[in-house]
Amino acid sequence: MKIVIAPDSFKESLTALQAANAIEKGIRNTIPDAAIFKIPMADGGEGTVQSLVDATGGTLIPVTVTGPLGHPVEAFFGLSGDQQTAVIEMAAASGLHLVTAEKRNPLITTTRGTGELIAAALDYGVRHMIIGIGGSATNDGGSGMAMALGARLIDKNGNEIGEGGGQLDRLAKIDVSGLDHRLAEIKIEVACDVDNPLTGPRGASAIFGPQKGATTESIKQLDQNLLHFSKIILRDLAKDIENIAGAGAAGGLGAGLMAFLSAELKTGVDIVISATNLEEQLKDADIVITGEGKIDGQTIFGKTPIGVAKAAKRHGAFVIAIAGNVAADSNVVHDHGIDAVFSILPGIVTSEEAFARAGEFIERLSRNIAELIKFGLS
Repeated sequence: MKIVIAPDSFKESLTALQAANAIEKGIRNTIPDAAIFKIPMADGGEGTVQSLVDATGGTLIPVTVTGPLGHPVEAFFGLSGDQQTAVIEMAAASGLHLVTAEKRNPLITTTRGTGELIAAALDYGVRHMIIGIGGSATNDGGSGMAMALGARLIDKNGNEIGEGGGQLDRLAKIDVSGLDHRLAEIKIEVACDVDNPLTGPRGASAIFGPQKGATTESIKQLDQNLLHFSKIILRDLAKDIENIAGAGAAGGLGAGLMAFLSAELKTGVDIVISATNLEEQLKDADIVITGEGKIDGQTIFGKTPIGVAKAAKRHGAFVIAIAGNVAADSNVVHDHGIDAVFSILPGIVTSEEAFARAGEFIERLSRNIAELIKFGLS
């Protein structure tokens, strides 16, 4: 009996590795001789760095960088066990959580700190970089990131433009001759879970600007500035990024990463599956157990349990998903590779109790799941 345990984190409760450990403990109570393989997973959002560090035996590297408002913040990136891959969450440097509600203003917030994280990772000699771009406070098209890495964004007087999406209308020329040469030698994959273009009614400014503090007027300004930015990129870098799906992610950082770093945008869970070599472990697996904090109708859109399930089904495994909250519309997951879904909650509990006792609840449920597996074997 080979069981692969590949959950995402349970937000505010457990990392993916902690969840996997609790599942394993519950199973071994009943099936002590099962061959169990634990692979912490993620979908490119919060927790991706920790999951990949845990999965590869890597290290978290702390770095002081420029925050969204220009002040120093303490950020981090992950270095894989073989020191060949760096994993970055842009939110660690340029995230919305770093700006208090009353100070949120995408006209001035910058992705410079994300560029500084990338530069710090390059200093470790990595050959591969994974960048998750959810949760941004910015709308600068990745201009701050590009300047931090050596690109010059110049106005009509030959001076560099300032920070933030409100400065992009001043841009007259892009000079990438000083861009960090090491970027050309590595593979950069971007975990992106939205398909928004850079500009327009579904663009970065219109859809995501309000949550970052943009007003009706500043949304129009930001959108026009990103349009201008894309035209200069097309002229000076010969890259047409305006309408590419995902270009509008993270306030246009998706576009900036493609334009300046030749990055490839992918579904986050697919990147993590590849980076953790999950497919290899699934080849002869009998049962796969995955899960995350909530399973609902939205789970089928690029979330970890479905990514794991689809990979497992390619190898004929039975897939069980567990979650703290199993919503009424979760039945759709059965059409996407998940065979059975269980809630870890033993009854009516408060949110505080659910978060605090998540590991205990997961272990208890996993023991019961193992009893069913044992009965099936008999």
